[in-house]
Amino acid sequence: MTRIDAKFAALKAEGKKAFVSYVMAGDPNYEQSLKIVKGLPAAGVDVIELGLPFTDPMADGETIQLAGQRALEAGMTLQKTLDLATEFRKEDDTTPIVLMGYYNPIYSRGVDKFLADAKAAGIDGLIVVDLPPEEDSELCIPAQAAGLNFIRLATPTTDDKRLPKVLQNTSGFVYYVSVTGVTGAAEAEADNVGPEVARIKASTDLPVIVGFGINTPEKSEAIATIADGAVVGSAIVKKIGEGESTADVLAFVKTLADGAHRA
Repeated sequence: MTRIDAKFAALKAEGKKAFVSYVMAGDPNYEQSLKIVKGLPAAGVDVIELGLPFTDPMADGETIQLAGQRALEAGMTLQKTLDLATEFRKEDDTTPIVLMGYYNPIYSRGVDKFLADAKAAGIDGLIVVDLPPEEDSELCIPAQAAGLNFIRLATPTTDDKRLPKVLQNTSGFVYYVSVTGVTGAAEAEADNVGPEVARIKASTDLPVIVGFGINTPEKSEAIATIADGAVVGSAIVKKIGEGESTADVLAFVKTLADGAHRA
C-alpha cells in the first residue's frame, strides 16, 4: 500500500473528503518553495502535487506556465525537485507527494534511473500529462512495478468508449479535469461535474478527485461534495507569483482545505 492508498483509506474511514494542493517546485525559488511545501500538511493538505518545471507545459494556463518559468530561471531542475522532496521527507513521512509534469525531463534522465531516484526521494505517485494510455509500457507499468502510483487524467471529452482505456493501469486515484482547456482558464461547476464523476465511479473503485477551475473555499466545498476531493493549483500558484508571504499563501491554502473538509 502506497502513502496515497493509505491516505485515502484513512479519509474514507473518517468520512472526510480529500484536499489536494498543487505547487510548482522551485517557485519562486528553492528555499521559499521548500518552506511552502513543508507548511502544506499543517494547512490541511492531504496530498501534495509537486509540479516539475518544464519549458513547454502544454496542459497549463498562463499562471502555472509563469510559475514554471520562474522556477527554471531560479535554477530549478529535476534533481533539485527530487532534493526538495527528500528534504520534506525528513520531517514528514506520511503526506503523499505526487510529482506532476511532462515526460521529456523523465525520458532525458532515463526511466529506470528516474524511478529509482523518485522512490528514494519519497515520491508516491506520478501524473505525466503527455503520456497517453497507449504509451503505458514507457513509464506507467515500470512505475507501478517500482511501487509508485500512476495517476491518469479523465476529461469532459473522455467518452464511454475511451474511459476503460484511461482507467486500465491507473492507480492511487483518478484525476477528473472539470473543464475543457488548460489550467486556470475557466471555473468548475458542480452541476456539470457531478454526472461525470458518477459516470467514472461506476467504472472504478478508485477515488475520483476533481481539479482545474477551483479557486475559492466555496468552490472547493461544492466540488468535494460531489467527488472524493478537490484539487487547487492555479489559485495558490497565483498568490505565490504575486509575491505573497509564505504565511499568507498557507493561510489561503487552509481556507481551501477547510472548504473541502466541510463537504
